[in-house]
Amino acid sequence: RIHLIPGFIDSEQADWMFEQLLQDIPWGQRTHIRQEVSFEEPRLTSWYGELPYTYSRITMQPNPNWHPLLTMLKERIEEFTGYTFNSLLCNLYRNEKDSVDWHSDDEPSLGKNPIIASLSFGATRTFEMRKKPSPAENGDYTYVERLKIPLDHGTLLLMEGATQEDWQHRVPKEYHSRDARINLTFRIIYPEPDGLWK
Repeated sequence: RIHLIPGFIDSEQADWMFEQLLQDIPWGQRTHIRQEVSFEEPRLTSWYGELPYTYSRITMQPNPNWHPLLTMLKERIEEFTGYTFNSLLCNLYRNEKDSVDWHSDDEPSLGKNPIIASLSFGATRTFEMRKKPSPAENGDYTYVERLKIPLDHGTLLLMEGATQEDWQHRVPKEYHSRDARINLTFRIIYPEPDGLWK
C-alpha cells in the first residue's frame, strides 16, 4: 500500500527547509563491498535514531541528536499518519548521477510490514517500483508490473503493508542534469536479537 501526498510541505516552506537541511545535516559517503570490490555509494547519507541501522552490510551508528527541523518534520508526519517513528535515514542526491539501486527496505530491524514515510525536497526525481516475481518466475523481472512516480519538492510518500515484501524500489540515474534532492525516510527500528550487532 502506498499513499502519495503532493504538497505535504508547501513550496515556500520547502524551499528554506531544503537549504537548511543541505547545510546542517552531517552528510557522509559510505563505502560498500560487493564480491570483494569496494565502491562508494552514489549518494550521501546521514542517520538519526537511538539504535544503529544496518543495510547492505553497512552499519550506521546511533545518533540521538536530532536536528530541530527534523524533529518538527517527524512530528508533523506523525500527526498526519498516526504512526510514531523513532529513526530517520536522510539521503542526498547531489545531481543526476546519484542514485539508489533496486532494493526493498526489509532488514530484520524494521520488523514485518514496515511503515516508511518518505519526504522529498529539491529537484524532482523518479521513484520506480517493480513487483517481485512469483516463485515460478525464478527471479526473472522481465515482465513484472512497474510503476514510475515523480517525487516533487514537498511530497510525502507513505509505504505500508506488504509493500517491502512484494515490491522493490529505486531512484535511477538520469541522463539530463538534475539539481540536488534531499529525501528523508522516517522509519520504526526495533532492537535486534543479541548477537546481530556484535
